[in-house]
Amino acid sequence: MSPITGHQMLGFRSEPGTGEEFRSVDPVTGEPFGPGFAEPTPQQIDASLTLASRAHQELKTRSRADRAKLLESIAEGIEQLGDTLLKTAHAETALPLGRLTGERGRTVSQLRMFAEWVREGSYLGVRIDHGDPKREPIPKPDTRLMQIPLGPVVVFGASNFPLAFSVAGGDTASALAAGCPVVCKAHPNHPATSELVAKAIVGAVKALGFPEGTFSLLQGRTNQTGSAMIRHADTKAVAFTGSQRGGLELLRIANERANPIPVYAEMGSVNPMFVFPGALQGKEKSFAEGFYQSYTLGVGQFCTNPGLAFVVKNDPTTRELIYYLEKQVKEAEPGVMLHAGISQSFMNQIEATGNQKGVFGKGADAKPGLTQTTPFLLQVSLEDWLLNKELHGEIFGPATLVVHCADTAAFAIAAAQLEGQLTATIHAGEIDVSQTKPLLNTLEERVGRVLFGGFPTGVEVCHSMQHGGPYPATTDARSTSVGTAAIHRFTRPVCYQNVPESLLPDPVKDNPVDMPKLRLVNGKWSSVADG
Repeated sequence: MSPITGHQMLGFRSEPGTGEEFRSVDPVTGEPFGPGFAEPTPQQIDASLTLASRAHQELKTRSRADRAKLLESIAEGIEQLGDTLLKTAHAETALPLGRLTGERGRTVSQLRMFAEWVREGSYLGVRIDHGDPKREPIPKPDTRLMQIPLGPVVVFGASNFPLAFSVAGGDTASALAAGCPVVCKAHPNHPATSELVAKAIVGAVKALGFPEGTFSLLQGRTNQTGSAMIRHADTKAVAFTGSQRGGLELLRIANERANPIPVYAEMGSVNPMFVFPGALQGKEKSFAEGFYQSYTLGVGQFCTNPGLAFVVKNDPTTRELIYYLEKQVKEAEPGVMLHAGISQSFMNQIEATGNQKGVFGKGADAKPGLTQTTPFLLQVSLEDWLLNKELHGEIFGPATLVVHCADTAAFAIAAAQLEGQLTATIHAGEIDVSQTKPLLNTLEERVGRVLFGGFPTGVEVCHSMQHGGPYPATTDARSTSVGTAAIHRFTRPVCYQNVPESLLPDPVKDNPVDMPKLRLVNGKWSSVADG
């Protein structure tokens, strides 16, 4: 296995950057290690996207079967990196090897899932209406519609998922599945991990004869690099997972272009839970354990951890719940966050929230170290929460805010004041279900995924998943970054009217060589099984 070079990967070429050098950093000690990485030059940024634009012209003509093979080959290449990948990611993020093993499994599984979806072909949305030249008073045209790839996509790697939302994560997988070249901006807090995965992708591209520029990786830690990638004329779409400030800045840059482009930014969420007393009756301890594990999972560095919970004050079940939650928080050991910046930001947010009117709570007795932190359980009344928008936002880390309401009728009042969210969860016992419909109706207007029971951390990668939500959770509530529907972010519809059969793309021909699974022909669904 070739060593880490610290170079930019421009298609099939590897070149060192020339800007200010940076290195991987051990999150536990704060010490840098490994080879140096440097910002790409303007010429290298231009080269990566110029190559991607050229590759696009060939990629859009490659068969779906070829693209499926590419995705599967990338998955195999990542698996072949073995323990080297896991140990490298652990060294750069301090995430446990068990967690990283699971994340690698998710990464390769979603690549293979997209491969199957591409072969199936229904995502193309083929619609055919045959013409009728004899129709009166005017002839009916022959029209055929299908989705085509947008073109080069810029993907920003996320800090909290160095594999599943990074170089070969869902954004890259869905873009390549759509037939779009990808230029990835590696996250500067795991550059070596990013290079390893990028080599697996480029190896698959080469081995299968895909054009140079199908994939490139740029290393850098300045905002200027990301800005230049978005401003480049050949960039057609952007995918991002990170902070609200970062996502909105990318959106601003994209909208200021002479030809604005879509930015699909997932910017976080507070993921509220509404806990009816019937859900707790006799289960206070086990519920508290599940709740605590959910909001502290990965040291709270999940975009779906429940950072807000509405409960009924003075109810015996609530008192029991708080008792068990406080006990777990008090006994918690420090956890290492991804890097010092996130750790410091978390503590600043805890201090700011704790200073708000009516907020009280506690953290663990243990004293954290350099980039470590302990969980926090904060509490406030509904009245104070409603009057203070500062309490409505996300605290990225192992903390949750419990809001005490007079009764369950107040849940709908609270829900109506929420900003857009990725998820919301209703916990209700059998005696409570009849009361939840108004709440459910309110939540579906404000979230991308409504859960009934369970906890929101852990996003199932499947066809029906929605990982997105109204602003400010994302910049486009119509899209998802998880599941096969993510492919539609990187396609657009084209209608072919009266185009000769010989010039039509294969999927919209009357008798295509590679028939998509499902097509709408003259207003009726037709599938391969129909013959």
